Amino acid sequence: MRQAEKSEYPQHKYFSRYIEYSDSQDVIEMLIKQKEEVLFLMKNVSAEQQKYQYAEGKWSIQELLGHITDTERIFSYRSLCIARGEKNPLPGFDENEYMNGANFNEQPFEDLLEQYRLVRESSIALYRSMTEEIASRMGNANGFSVSARAYAWAIAGHEAHHLSIIRERYL
Repeated sequence: MRQAEKSEYPQHKYFSRYIEYSDSQDVIEMLIKQKEEVLFLMKNVSAEQQKYQYAEGKWSIQELLGHITDTERIFSYRSLCIARGEKNPLPGFDENEYMNGANFNEQPFEDLLEQYRLVRESSIALYRSMTEEIASRMGNANGFSVSARAYAWAIAGHEAHHLSIIRERYL
């Protein structure tokens, strides 16, 4: 699946940064490598590190993992809707409100990792199934015009962003 063009996604400071974060030419390959990287990185995280917050009000590694998974679920859903021709605008989401409604620190870390793995494998299967024509379909999400393909790249870039934060500030 080719890289999304600038006309296929909002030039919003976060969304465009995530898409442009990638140094890969193959988003499927990037998603697979990230999955392997996350599972390898997280298998040696101690129970203390899982709950660690580097500053007051910042999320723990468990919460970050939950956030990455939630965001991928939402982005994949939006991508599916757009790919299938949905004409209705898709709603946005507030990551902080979603975090307030979650209980990631209370869940077993292994369960969060399994959810992450399953969601990522589902996303990979979804994007593998899309032809270039399907992936280039446009829809409206969070008030912006965006292609189905753009969300694949946003998922990869969003995770790359958070992985760099985990390495710099948590591990």
